Amino acid sequence: MQYARASDTIVVWRLDRLSRSLKDQIEMVILLESKEIDLKSLKEAIDTSSNSGKIVFHIFGALAEFERNLIRERTQAGLLAARGRKGGRPKSLSKDKQALAVKLYDEKVHMVDQICEMMGISKPTLYKYIESSEGK
Repeated sequence: MQYARASDTIVVWRLDRLSRSLKDQIEMVILLESKEIDLKSLKEAIDTSSNSGKIVFHIFGALAEFERNLIRERTQAGLLAARGRKGGRPKSLSKDKQALAVKLYDEKVHMVDQICEMMGISKPTLYKYIESSEGK
């Protein structure tokens, strides 16, 4: 970009090599147009030096903007539908079994590995239950 001058053509293998997002690509083409620099993509056969190349590029841009708006609407609808629900993974043990695991740990009769095997939980999960019981 630093070396391109008016009436030059920047050639890219694919449009995704030009920038990370389609929004950035559109902004890049607008910047290039303002500096009277053309863009040519070899893979997509788009050449902004011609009117047909410009219209194809802008159609791609319009479709991408439409897709972004659809994604935004779907995300908002999903968030609205999920409002009030508690997310996250369900607890592996009920409150009673959590209390039992902590009790077994506190009795110091069984090793941590044995308690985890009996309860079907991992060591970090056991320690999390122990920590939460101490915080009460």
